[in-house]
Amino acid sequence: MTPDLLEQGARRVEERMKVLAQQGSQTASGGRSAGYGRLSQGEAVDTTHGRILYLEGVNVSFDGFKAINNLSLDIAPGELRCVIGPNGAGKTTMMDIITGKTRPDSGTVFFGSTIDLLRYKESEIAQLGIGRKFQKPTVFEQLTVFENLELALKTNKGVKASMFFKFDSAQGDRLAEILHTIHLADSLNRQAGNLSHGQKQWLEIGMLLMQDPKLLLLDEPVAGMTDEETERTAELFLSLKGKHSLMVVEHDMSFINTISDIVTVLCDGSVLAQGTLAQVQADERVIEVYLGR
Repeated sequence: MTPDLLEQGARRVEERMKVLAQQGSQTASGGRSAGYGRLSQGEAVDTTHGRILYLEGVNVSFDGFKAINNLSLDIAPGELRCVIGPNGAGKTTMMDIITGKTRPDSGTVFFGSTIDLLRYKESEIAQLGIGRKFQKPTVFEQLTVFENLELALKTNKGVKASMFFKFDSAQGDRLAEILHTIHLADSLNRQAGNLSHGQKQWLEIGMLLMQDPKLLLLDEPVAGMTDEETERTAELFLSLKGKHSLMVVEHDMSFINTISDIVTVLCDGSVLAQGTLAQVQADERVIEVYLGR
């Protein structure tokens, strides 16, 4: 994209942000009590049966070690599911399976009712509408916040298409909306490398949102954040709930208590317990796993 087109796009975003600021940035699903909102669905993902992600009887072994052991789990459209468990419980491997990085030895993994994820490659799964964020933020530090989000736009990435790409008003509206969502509306022209750790995390989430994913997998998103950043991240996730389905793997119990409705506890590659945070914390099996009793 040429510098003049980037400048035009940035101006459009700034104008749109002024409008949004006048209207206020309150989101429809910003409260903890927000339910499983109906997602805007593409033709490819069928959630009429009430589940956007479905795993059943999944097994994975690495050199004789069973990392995932008969794992069964499902998530509803618009749900914010928290997943906890001790180190080695299989949390990251589960995400690897969902995103196509790791192939299970056996089992079923479906996105919606009809898409068998085991038939697709990593890049194809991302295009289907599953976005993943790793613990360490991955942004283009030499580019501005605007440029990072512009690069993440859901567009044809072919050479010819990229050369003649023009940033239109609808895309500007989308980018401005996401800037407000991720708390970076005042940092449009800041270089990403100058952002705080928490702000880089928000920027990467914003880059995922530019792809309009139906399911977001978030691995320890508040690790290393300040208390204020953690609180704003909780607000961010609650605002996304209902619009997207989220699976959040995290160790910070205070953060989980703020955002969670349902918590799944993994241990030895399978589901040990599931329920509200209070319910799983009172479960003797969970207490034994965490405290070693």
